[in-house]
Amino acid sequence: VTCIHHEFVYQVMKHPQKLAVELDEQSLTYAELLHYVQVLSSTLLNEYLITPGGIVCQCIERSLSMVIGIMGIEMAGGVYCPLSPRDPQHRLHALTQQTQSRLVLVHHLTKNKFDDHIVSLDIDSVLNINNMDNDRNYNCLSSVIVKGEEIAYIIFTSGSTGTPKAVQVRHKNFIDCIHSLAYINSFNKDDTVVQMTRCSFDIHVQEILGTLLVGGTLIILHPGGTIDFDYLSKNKNINAVKHLRSLCSIGEAFAVHLIDLIVKIGITNCHVWNLYGPAETTIVSTFHKVGLTEDTRSVSIGKPLSNYRCMIINQYSQQSIANQDGELFIGGVGIFPGYLGRDDLTAKALVEIDGQLFYRTGDLVKLDNNGLLRYQGRKDHQIKLHGQRIELGEIERCLLNITSISACVVMKWNDDYL
Repeated sequence: VTCIHHEFVYQVMKHPQKLAVELDEQSLTYAELLHYVQVLSSTLLNEYLITPGGIVCQCIERSLSMVIGIMGIEMAGGVYCPLSPRDPQHRLHALTQQTQSRLVLVHHLTKNKFDDHIVSLDIDSVLNINNMDNDRNYNCLSSVIVKGEEIAYIIFTSGSTGTPKAVQVRHKNFIDCIHSLAYINSFNKDDTVVQMTRCSFDIHVQEILGTLLVGGTLIILHPGGTIDFDYLSKNKNINAVKHLRSLCSIGEAFAVHLIDLIVKIGITNCHVWNLYGPAETTIVSTFHKVGLTEDTRSVSIGKPLSNYRCMIINQYSQQSIANQDGELFIGGVGIFPGYLGRDDLTAKALVEIDGQLFYRTGDLVKLDNNGLLRYQGRKDHQIKLHGQRIELGEIERCLLNITSISACVVMKWNDDYL
């Protein structure tokens, strides 16, 4: 198996009647999900003439249609590029133009965000979630054969130049990352995974596609559902889960109070993972299984996943010794092929060491006496807020475009409002 959609079809063949995805009162088995994916991919191929490697943007709120859209793009041989429905219209247009995408998938909540000069397809007009009956035959797979080296998806990250960078990730990058995560048993075919992350953050790809590739069940929450505690407490799909097996923290520093909370409510058999990885190294690169008695004031980001390699390079361009700060370089199966249309930035980000490509993370780490990596901060002015990479310089440049502002400094203010 070389591509994401063929891995998915393999899971459909193994357990077609298993529950694949559910949202409130709606649900789809693996076979039903494949049917709707086929409906969409056939439309993309035959009516919109999507060619292999063609970038298809998607701006859809959390829904079953969102899941169908992602896999449908992959099945058609396209490159999935998520656009956040929360972004202002001018940013959505700028990102669409940057990718030179010929098509944007939308639904009823987002179709008014794009002007007429951008070709958009209302996915709800193609799919009817409540009706499997149709006159067309989608029994024959319409999937395009895609090699593992070809691009699977694009994710935008904050750019120090003021323009967001489009990180390209190959099918092979993603599949190898999922296999490495399954190897440490952070998730498996028996798990029910709650999709928590916004589509602007690359972890949503692992939550959605990763769950389907290992044969698990995915729970989708309605838009805003992750912070609607009344909704969460009454969600029958979540309440049907009998125990919490695994809890993963990624994107920001490990929450200090999390272990205390788990111990307090008595979920002592839950595996807690602190995961780390830039989008350029395919979502997750290092892992650490956090002990319930561990000092959470300084939780390690652990050690590399299988088939990944980490090096710490000090200010003298030498490999750091234990307990010495240095920049983290990551190599291995997850290394991205480059930024879309920015070979200059790609050349700066990737460096060859001992005949192997490494990504310069810009993160400062040190190796402790137990051989575990500990995050120390950033080399530049980049910060993370709710898991989102933000270049403060990008905000400063926007402010300086205002004629009444001659100079400015933007900094993260650590308070309860953030």
